[in-house]
Amino acid sequence: MMAKNSHNDIDNPPSFVVEMRGIVKRFPGVLANDHVDFRLHRGEIHALLGENGAGKSTLMNVLAGLYRQEVGTVLVNGQLVNFSSPGDAIQAGIGMVHQHFMLVPSQSVTENILLGLDKPRFRMELAKYDSVIAELGERFGLRVDPRAKIWQLSVGEQQRVEIIKMLYRGAEVLIMDEPTAVLAPQEIEVLFNTLHSMIANGKSIIFISHKLQEVMAIADRVTVLQRGKTTAEGLEIENITRRELAHLMVGRDVVFRVDKKPSEPGNVVLDVQNVVAENDKGLTAIQNLSLQVRAGEIFGLAGVAGNGQRELAQVITGLRKVNQGRVLLNNKVISNRSARFSIQRGLAYVPEDRTHVGTSPNLSMTDNVIMKNYRQPPIARGWAIDMTTATTFAKDLKQDYDIAIPNVDTPVRLLSGGNLQRVILAREISGAPTLMVAVQPTRGLDVGAIESVHRLLLSQREAGTAILLISEDLEELLALSDCIAVIYEGQIMGEVMDENIDIIGLMMTGMDLEEIQAGGSAKNV
Repeated sequence: MMAKNSHNDIDNPPSFVVEMRGIVKRFPGVLANDHVDFRLHRGEIHALLGENGAGKSTLMNVLAGLYRQEVGTVLVNGQLVNFSSPGDAIQAGIGMVHQHFMLVPSQSVTENILLGLDKPRFRMELAKYDSVIAELGERFGLRVDPRAKIWQLSVGEQQRVEIIKMLYRGAEVLIMDEPTAVLAPQEIEVLFNTLHSMIANGKSIIFISHKLQEVMAIADRVTVLQRGKTTAEGLEIENITRRELAHLMVGRDVVFRVDKKPSEPGNVVLDVQNVVAENDKGLTAIQNLSLQVRAGEIFGLAGVAGNGQRELAQVITGLRKVNQGRVLLNNKVISNRSARFSIQRGLAYVPEDRTHVGTSPNLSMTDNVIMKNYRQPPIARGWAIDMTTATTFAKDLKQDYDIAIPNVDTPVRLLSGGNLQRVILAREISGAPTLMVAVQPTRGLDVGAIESVHRLLLSQREAGTAILLISEDLEELLALSDCIAVIYEGQIMGEVMDENIDIIGLMMTGMDLEEIQAGGSAKNV
């Protein structure tokens, strides 16, 4: 790390390639950034941490030219800047790689990288630019075929295209927004090697992530935000522990690995038999898939996003039809039946989209928690709803699940992600389910809320509930699951009973378990 220099020293450039001073950014009813300071040294990886809604993305969107601050200054290479657009930011050397890629699937790598640029203007000369882009990729360890169509690339390769696109535009500072969220473990290792290569070539990187173990592994320094304010600025990562970082994020001590008591799984509760199903485009998303989940067991399903997890959850919960095969719940066929049919037979569902699928945002907490039992006594009184009983029911859940909400008549759209997830879990668990399908139950939550959700899932396991846990967070699956299967392109690659992350990672990239064991690619399970 370079020594700090004076901004007034014209012979030596300032050590801070980016300096943000006293940034204030407001939205209606929300103070997203409250006089936040952030400084990025040249040639470093600087992590930006904070719980959900802490203001990380807002701060970086100011730096990337998407937002303009009300108060505060931004300096790049010691010069005051005022960005009106992302184009202004990229001209100043600031580029952002978003979590959801901005690529055109039907176009080639080169075409995507050139899209929106002034040059070439009249003739593309793709062969010439293919060579330039291939050379740029080689220099930074970002190998990708410039002639390949985006739809032909893996998620990891698509991410490389996004990075090359920023480098081609001259970015000296790269903002990476949750860059590992859609990657398998082996792809994460490749990404980290790429980031180190970029640093060696003089670039500077801002790394936004909620995964503390990754921050500890990759970052040189870290800045922490809590509720729009800076709780730590520019701490050297070697001088702080993971536990201390978590405390700075949420303001209290956090248990990272909840104790999991030994459990003997019981009878098969969920039995998925040779299921074939299509996605929304009419293409096969699930191919001859079979799995079983037993009572008192958390069955983890790992996989990179887009490999059929969403469609499988919808098939099980009655939201998607199957073309072949069947799904049984407690020996009753529930496939191609209504969601209500499955709910009446003990199904609970924690969907990936907690806002649009898991809840009705404009309705109160009371209305949301009675959605599954408003037809039955004591909530139902004949054809009417007994609102006194419903309100009491909601108040009890508010207290039991520690839901931070002014009162049970408050619309749930006003809740934080963690509290909204507690509302969903309270509703689902209160029905005493025999099967729970939980999809990405902690995505976007801070470490404190994650701890709470993990405890609730393990308490249901101890109560004898069968739980299918579908998650892209491998650490979460390893911490909670009794058995882990890996899904790839709609097929199960294999099941493992221990924490062999090497084998799980290989299966996530498309190798089945028998092939791995036969080839000796990883130790046997």
